[in-house]
This record gives sequence, C-alpha cells and structure tokens, in this order.
Amino acid sequence: MDLPLQGIRVVDLTRLLPGPLATLELQRLGADILKIEGPPGQQDGARELWRTEAERRAGEPSLMFRRLNEGKRLLTLDLRAEADRAALLDQVARADVLVEGFRPGAMARLGLGWNTLSALNPRLVMCSISGYGQAGPWAQRAGHDINYIAMAGVLHQLAGPDGEPIAPNFQIGDLLGGTQAAVAGILAALLAVQRGGRGRHVDISMTHEVLRHHVLADLVVAATGRAPVPARDLLSGGAPCYGVYRTSDARHLAVGALELPFWQRLCTALDRPDWAARHVDRGLVTGSPEALAFRQELADLLSTRTLADWWTRLEPVDCCVTPVLRLDECHDHLLFSNKR
Repeated sequence: MDLPLQGIRVVDLTRLLPGPLATLELQRLGADILKIEGPPGQQDGARELWRTEAERRAGEPSLMFRRLNEGKRLLTLDLRAEADRAALLDQVARADVLVEGFRPGAMARLGLGWNTLSALNPRLVMCSISGYGQAGPWAQRAGHDINYIAMAGVLHQLAGPDGEPIAPNFQIGDLLGGTQAAVAGILAALLAVQRGGRGRHVDISMTHEVLRHHVLADLVVAATGRAPVPARDLLSGGAPCYGVYRTSDARHLAVGALELPFWQRLCTALDRPDWAARHVDRGLVTGSPEALAFRQELADLLSTRTLADWWTRLEPVDCCVTPVLRLDECHDHLLFSNKR
C-alpha cells in the first residue's frame, strides 16, 4: 500500500520519548527516518532506561530504545566536531524535515540554528520540541512530563475527592503536548511546502500545547473565574452517571452514561429502574450533596459483585460501561487484535 509520506526524508536528532515517538509516527506514515546520535556519552538516554542485565550482556540497548527507534537508520555524529557538523549539513540539504529536542539555543550555538539550516535548504521543515518553548521567561528551564502538566493545570485536575493530585503513569505532556503536537505541526508545514511555500520552523512547547488542549475544565474558568473543584465536576466524579466504581474483587468499572438513554438502560440492567430519573438531564445538580450521596449509593451497589459478574450482565447492554482493563489485558483483548 502506498503510504502518504513515502519519499519524505526526516533527520531525527531527538532523544528519550516525545521526539523519537513523533518520528516513529512519521515512519509509520511512510517517511524515511535517519536518527543521529552522538558518540558514547552523548547518546540517547533511552538506551539505558529500564535496561536489563540480560540486555547488557547481549550488548543491546533497552527495549524502550529499540521500540521507539525500530526501522530507523542510525548514524553517529559528534556535532561538536566540524567534520561531523558538515556531515549533518549534507543530510539536511537533502532532507524534508529535521526534528530536534535540545534545550533552546543549543542548535544555534553549534552553528546549526534555523537561519543556517533554512538558508541551506529553504524547503526544510524544522521542528523543535521543548518543555516551555524556544523563547520566553521559562525557555531555559529543565523539566519533565510531570512539570509540564503541573504548569498547564492538568495535574491539579487529576485528583480524587480528597483533592490530592496523582502522578499519572501516562505521559500526557510528552505524548499529547510533545509527540502529537509535533506530528501535527510537521504535517501542516509539509503541506505548506507542497503548495509552494517555504519551509517552517515549528516551535512545540509541550506545556503550552497541553494547556491548549485543556478545553472542558477551562470552560469553567471562563464562566466562573475559578478552576473546577477536583472530583466535583461533571467529568471528574461529581455526577453518578460518569465515574469509576470499585467492584467486590478490587477491580473497577468505568461508567460513562452521560446521555439519559444510556443511563436509563444502565439502571434497568442494574435492576434499579427507579434510579432512571436521577440524572443530570433530569435536574440532578453536579457536585451537589444529593449527587454525591447518590453516587455513593451506586458505588455501594457495584461493590457487591465481581467485575466478571457485572460484565456478564452489562456487556450486552448499550450503556457506555466498560471494564477498567490492565495494560496486559489490553494486549490480549479482541478489541485490539487487528489494530497492532
């Protein structure tokens, strides 16, 4: 099958997660990826993250590195050396895209900044991925995913009824703010070039991109001037029809019956048709004492059976309820069997 990015050449100078995954996504769309690393001591840190002793004995980098860079061509260059910088410039002259994730200003200090590269290749799309953007008061600050989502107001919302934020084991800043934003920006810039325009410098700030996607909770800020109280909003636990509920075997059900017909079907399946009118569409006020008390009633009921018992009853019902799967279960589930 012809892939949409066949013939597109990408030079990848990125490390760790956001950039390497972005170029992997471009590769899946057909692009040819040349990953450039420095010599030992300047290599991608993902080579060592979660590396096992067996991998060390076999001389292999970590599974994380192998998965993120599978199928990419690898080239070692020391960009502090003049000859190796010249070799990089030779690649850039023939490339369509360059992706980098150094601290802002590092490429320019090496003599490889946007002005230099675009003069060499006016059609080049350069994408720079950083925590806080290429310019601004925080441009030079170090950070990781947890810092980006903290600054973007997301971590405050990832909290339970006690208001204590959690540390999510899903890298929202890296993956949404970094990887997906970079892919979108690169594709848009490539389209502009294809239409006869010049190349572009795509500046991806992971923190700003996460904030840009913080849409629904920000509606509350716009309407009231304050952030939603964690676990009291429509989508954070303040409505019985939308939330996570524990079963008797310490597993969980995800209930997403936001629309009244789904909620009514769920109540019928739970043998509680009398609950059908106790819904936000029938006047139940989100986050109110009544809503929270009713949520506890539903939680008490769902805690009386195992996940398997409830799923046997609810799977045939079109009511927006699903089991909360562990990641190992996802890999074996029929939903994903033909989407790997």
